[in-house]
Amino acid sequence: MIPNTFEYTAPLTLKVALALIGEGGKPLAGGMSLIPMMKLRMAAPEHLVDIGRIAELNYIREAGGELHIGANATHYDVESSPLIVGKCPLLAETAGHIGDIQVRNRGTLGGSVAHADPSADYPAALQALEAKIVLTSATSQRTVAVGDFFIDTFTTSLEPGELVTEVIVPVEAGLTGTSYQKFLQPASGFAIVGVAARIRREAGKITVARIGVTGVSGNSYRALKAEAALVGKAGSDAEIDAAAALVGEGVEAGADLHASAEYRLHLAANYAERAIRVALSRTA
Repeated sequence: MIPNTFEYTAPLTLKVALALIGEGGKPLAGGMSLIPMMKLRMAAPEHLVDIGRIAELNYIREAGGELHIGANATHYDVESSPLIVGKCPLLAETAGHIGDIQVRNRGTLGGSVAHADPSADYPAALQALEAKIVLTSATSQRTVAVGDFFIDTFTTSLEPGELVTEVIVPVEAGLTGTSYQKFLQPASGFAIVGVAARIRREAGKITVARIGVTGVSGNSYRALKAEAALVGKAGSDAEIDAAAALVGEGVEAGADLHASAEYRLHLAANYAERAIRVALSRTA
């Protein structure tokens, strides 16, 4: 199909882009989600503000024990960055699971985060990483914890006029192991279920456990009961299985043509077990 008529602007500075977005312009980054929606007329913005040429939004740097990633960093940038691979491997691994090589070369971290697709890969990793999202408008800037940013299906805490400009993730300690495990829908590459595990083990005991889940319900989430079940444990097979069984507890799982709610919950436990086990193997 053909999208509705729209105005198109491609500013070269963040200041100009924010002014246009503040006037009602719709930001366009890699376009991997917005353009297909426009073709299907599921979205019909009157004014597209293409932020893809804004160099000041494309960076990956370390500061204060954290990695700061500009919104225009592509999935391939995230996947291949030596800084991210070495200091936040969970995010790099997750980026490598997104779509195909064409999507990874065009799609951006900020665009994916702002779109908040319930089957997207990044939200699971960002939940496990306890990431922070920087939101900027023409007049203000604020930083939001990821747990407060993702609200529901395609719904975030972005206010009118705001743009996701940066994602902040921690630099991992040496005793932390991570893993992202995904059961994908083969045609689209989206996660039917995706589980990110982040485990720290010291003196033979798990001291930190963070588990992020995507694809199961209308929103990504932290599996808090599963996390609590792991802390203080050695990480035996029985302990991992018991924790993984809690990943879907209390969650209203979604159902569609790809998977029933019951099957999604089964997959969540299965892939959580895999993610925890691999993450633990990487703590040495």
